[in-house]
Amino acid sequence: MNRRLIRSTSFRVAALAAVGALALTACGSSDDDASGGSTSGGDEKVTIRFSWWGSDTRHTLTQDVIKDFEALHPNITVTPDYTDWDSYFDKLSTSVAGGDAPDVITQEERFLSDYANRGVLADLNDLGLDTSKIDKSVLQSGTIDGKLYGIATGINAYTIVADPDAFKAAGVEMPDDKTWSWDDYVSLANEISKKSDGKIVGAQDYGSNEAGFSIYARQRGQSLYKEDGSVGYDDATLAAWWQNSIDMQKAGGQPTAAQSVELGNAGPEQSLIGTGKGAMAWYWTNQLTAITNAAGHPLQLLRVPGETGNQRSGMYFKPAMFYSVSAKSKHPKESQMLVDYLVNSTEAGKKILSDRGLPANTDVRAAVTDSFNDTDKQAAQFLADLGSDIVDGPPVPPNGAGDVADIIKRVNEEVLFEKKSPAEGAAEFTEQVTAATTK
Repeated sequence: MNRRLIRSTSFRVAALAAVGALALTACGSSDDDASGGSTSGGDEKVTIRFSWWGSDTRHTLTQDVIKDFEALHPNITVTPDYTDWDSYFDKLSTSVAGGDAPDVITQEERFLSDYANRGVLADLNDLGLDTSKIDKSVLQSGTIDGKLYGIATGINAYTIVADPDAFKAAGVEMPDDKTWSWDDYVSLANEISKKSDGKIVGAQDYGSNEAGFSIYARQRGQSLYKEDGSVGYDDATLAAWWQNSIDMQKAGGQPTAAQSVELGNAGPEQSLIGTGKGAMAWYWTNQLTAITNAAGHPLQLLRVPGETGNQRSGMYFKPAMFYSVSAKSKHPKESQMLVDYLVNSTEAGKKILSDRGLPANTDVRAAVTDSFNDTDKQAAQFLADLGSDIVDGPPVPPNGAGDVADIIKRVNEEVLFEKKSPAEGAAEFTEQVTAATTK
């Protein structure tokens, strides 16, 4: 998952606030039909608009899937509305502000709450979307106050990518990831660096991604956010999480502060694992293919340490992105039909494959797994094995959560360079996150 902060967050929120009333009363469809009613799948020809972000490959693939949908429903025309990741939410906020929201909107976790709470999105349950084959914890991730505002396009898990060859070269056994602890993780990282004389670094710094801390907090009965949007952890928990990182840095189990910052700004292909210089790194399961291709040999997914032996397990299924429907679409039924096809159709799944995460619909995922490449098959099996141990999903991030990726990256650097202690960093992070999510 691209973790770069989406630009102009404040602009988008301000635009939504300034024109909220207009967005709630204006038409949400690009269709010229003045009737204003849904055809409910009838013969009346209607046009709906579908927005998404991504690469040229995704744009081509998605339009191919749209053609298949239109062939099944000749009365429905789907107008593609796509752009790259950096431009997407600026464009979306402008469309919403002008009362011209797309009918079907691709959403991202950190911004779902912003749009839902302003009445921009419809409750997919009210529209009758079939969610019977979606894991309950995944549905929870798109639910706010009992209303389903986003359905997962696909799922990922934040976990550890390990290089068995690096462990072997250092003379260190791979861990039992069903039982290992955080102390085991720190010790293994330090041992690998020591036994390889620094030729292989035990682990890459993990402190710049809030998803990792979310899991750590959940293991301790806490959470990054509460249901009401406030922070759900105590600063001592966050300080302990960062202290592990500092302990590894001082013992050589992870790179120096300067090296960690450089690696953090590089893509997964340039990671220690991808370049054959490290044994463990934290990534999303959908990044396994890119890292494996860079490494040139098989890698292995490991569960996060501490999943047993604490108050509870902390890992969860994260939607790669969401599909939502505009609350003011002229054609909500047809919009729901498109979302249903994208999520629940095996034919669509065979073309989309893992482009938007591994299919959230478990039946579709099983039906298309044979078409996955080897790394996606490994990720699919990993997620399947993990499923019985997933307790729930975290609450939907609050308004302003889009700023948190930037905040944690900045504070993590201060901690790594020892400009602030882990405790001081925790206090600063909490203060800044609270300010960002309550403005």
